[in-house]
Amino acid sequence: MVQAMDEMEQPDLPQALNLLKEMNMNVQQVSQLVDNMLIRVKSGEITTDKGLSFLEMKYQMLLSYLINLTYIVLRKCSGEKIESDPSIDRLVEIRTVLEKIRPIDSKLKYQIDKLVKTSVVGQTSEDDPQAYRANPDNLVSKLDDKSNKSNIYVPPKLAAVHYTDSLSKANIDKKTKEQAKKQLLNSSVMRELRDEYSEAPTEMSTGNHVKHSISKYEQEKTEYEESYLTRLPVTKAEKNRRKKLTTVGTIADEIIGSRSTAKKHKLKTKKGKGFKRRRTH
Repeated sequence: MVQAMDEMEQPDLPQALNLLKEMNMNVQQVSQLVDNMLIRVKSGEITTDKGLSFLEMKYQMLLSYLINLTYIVLRKCSGEKIESDPSIDRLVEIRTVLEKIRPIDSKLKYQIDKLVKTSVVGQTSEDDPQAYRANPDNLVSKLDDKSNKSNIYVPPKLAAVHYTDSLSKANIDKKTKEQAKKQLLNSSVMRELRDEYSEAPTEMSTGNHVKHSISKYEQEKTEYEESYLTRLPVTKAEKNRRKKLTTVGTIADEIIGSRSTAKKHKLKTKKGKGFKRRRTH
């Protein structure tokens, strides 16, 4: 059995020796690199004050992982037992954390590489895809510029803003008087006074001016529909005009209708009070 174990261990010895040699070479390179970095940090050439805490945590965990792994290899090479060793639990814990932060590391890789390249070169590349992203500064409205300020209302491009009139009180009063003057000139009283004192011949009409204009419009519309054999659509404004025109007539019809229904009701009650003839057998 001892001979069989020796035969199994002999092919693995050259591979183990090669790995040990490679580890020694890598350790020497890492030691030299770390010594050079320590010298540069102590001399103030490299500053670590404004570094990324994420990278610092990651490197500390990698260093702790290598220390515990080296300790386990040392115990195995010395022939000691590694069962229930605390270093194994520590290795499992660190490895789990490193696997969990891998997605975060991949997301930050581009930004970290860009910052390192900018610090070394001093400027970003023209082919940088981040140069074509949306610029939030372009979304700021330029309407607040006092040099181009005027009384003309310019609607905003992003959100509706309540219009603030900058007119003075005198201008507002003048505008109100002009509107009242226009309404007064277009009123029926002024129209009747104008017709009364005008030298033009009096035009006889059965209704007021509004009713006459509406009936004239209806007549022209009817003639057009009959001439071209088509039906014109009725607009909302036209419906409102018809409603205003028929309001007075509707009230009159209701008054007359109520009187007629009252008369009919009286006639029915009089007929109901008559005596019935008795049948004689």
